[in-house]
Formats: sequence, structure tokens, C-alpha cells
Amino acid sequence: MPWLLSGLGLLILLLAGDALVKGAVNLSLRLGVPALIVSLTIVAFGTSAPELLIAISAILDDAPGLALGNVVGSNTANVLMVLGVPALMATMHTSECNTRKNFNFMLAATFLFIALAFRGVFDTTAALALMAALAYVLFDAFREANAHRKAHKGQPDAEEEVEGADPDMPWWRIIMFLLLGLAGLPLGADLLVDNATIIAKTYGVSDTVIGLTLVAVGTSLPELATTVMAALRRQADVALGNVIGSNMFNLLAIIGIAAFVGPIPVDPSFLRFDLWVMLGSSLLLIPFVYLGRDITRPWGVGLTAAYVGYVAVVLM
Repeated sequence: MPWLLSGLGLLILLLAGDALVKGAVNLSLRLGVPALIVSLTIVAFGTSAPELLIAISAILDDAPGLALGNVVGSNTANVLMVLGVPALMATMHTSECNTRKNFNFMLAATFLFIALAFRGVFDTTAALALMAALAYVLFDAFREANAHRKAHKGQPDAEEEVEGADPDMPWWRIIMFLLLGLAGLPLGADLLVDNATIIAKTYGVSDTVIGLTLVAVGTSLPELATTVMAALRRQADVALGNVIGSNMFNLLAIIGIAAFVGPIPVDPSFLRFDLWVMLGSSLLLIPFVYLGRDITRPWGVGLTAAYVGYVAVVLM
């Protein structure tokens, strides 16, 4: 039964990811907001919902290490697996996307997170710092979206001409796609992670390893499903924006909110290895953000292989 339920969870994730991309892209058309901004907010927050649910649950169940491992592992998986696997299927034309500022925000959030981790615990003080940074990022995103709307009022936007977009899609269908995506992603992730965890514990895998690998992969599947669909629809701005936005949300909001529920001690192993792998994977985005590179199949092979290697080291 756990294997069947895990498969059902994966199917729900794929369908929900497709629905969320459709809803987000068409919402951006209706509001006059670039698809990138929508992916950095609605899509990113929706696909990060499983991490938030698991983090809070882990704190309440007196397993705070699982919450931290999930976030660190998910951010590594978001770059290496979530961008690597879709690139194996289709080239993502990220050279056409302007993500520099948001990528800088993501790097700043990563450095802030690592600095706070060296305090030894994510407590209320750390939570306030993380939530303040998140508030600034959201304020900047909405300010930019509002300026874009005013500047292009009544004018067609080149970013609106994306495959699968329907400028005439009625509001009820847009809302339906968004609700199905936002509801289906955490549901599918819960089914998959809960049952995959049962399978893992059957084979005697520790909670720390489960958090960094199995749970991290499971909670990154919404991002993977959304990015695969966006890549196949040639919506690279949604794909890359989703990963950048999700990583920022994971670091700033998930641990920020969870730390209000209870303190999260930082295991020394995170300071020695896992946090630096997370930072290194984030820096791998530089060629796509600053050097105008597309994420081609060779890049997909390299990113995916790097993630497989990381998982192998953690499991050793």
C-alpha cells in the first residue's frame, strides 16, 4: 500500500504542477504582471507549501532536525534536480530571462541563513531577521509589479506571448487552476513523503538522512513538476523564477515561521558540509543568470549527476 500511495502522490503532483503553471501564467496576463513576478510569489509559495507543513509538524513532533534538513536538502535539490531533470527533456532558454535582481536576493538570503546558522540555533531572534528579509523581498516584488502595470497600461506585453497562455481565459478558470494547483501540490507531497518515509524506515534509514534526502526530494517534487511543465511549455521565466522564489521562501519564511513555533538547533554536520553544498549549488546558477547561458541537456546531465553524487555522499 505505501508504494501505491506514493505513486498516487506523484501523479497528483504532476497534475497540480501543470494546473498551477496555467493559472499563474494567465493570472499574469490578466493583471498585467510579468510571468516572472507571479512565479516568484504565487507559484513559489504554492510549491513550497509542503516544506512549511513538514517543518511545523517536525517542530511539534519534537524532531526539529528534520525541519532544517528538509529546507537545506530541498534548496540543494531545487537547483540540481529541479533544473537538471527538466533540462534533460528540453532546453530551457534562461538566457531570455532577467532574473539578476531576484537571484541576488536569493544569494543574500542564503548568506543570511548560513550566518544565523552559525549561532547554533534558529530561535525567535533569527526568525525575526528572516521574516524581515522576506517582507523586504515581497515589498520589492509588488512595487516592481505595480510599476510594470502602470508603465504598460493599455499596451501589449511581449512577455504575454507565451505558449499555452490564453488572454481570454475567464476568471473562474484561472482561479480554478490556481486552487487546484495550490491544493493538489501539498496533498500530493504529503501522500508521497508520508508513505516514502514509511518505506525508508522499514529499511532502517535515520531521520537525519530522511530529512536531507527522501523528504527533501519529496517536498521538491512540486517544484520539479511545475518546472517540467514550464520547460515543456517553453516558459523558462516561470521555471527559473519558481526555483529562485522557492529557495528564498524556504530559507526566509519556512524556517522563520517554524522557529516561532519552537527553537531549531543546528547540528554541527550542517555547518561542516550541507550548508556549503547548498551555497555551492546556488552559485551554479551564475552562468544562467549573469552570462546568458541556456540550461541545455549537457547542463542537465551535469546538474543531475551532481545531485546524485550529493545524495550518495549523504547516504554513505
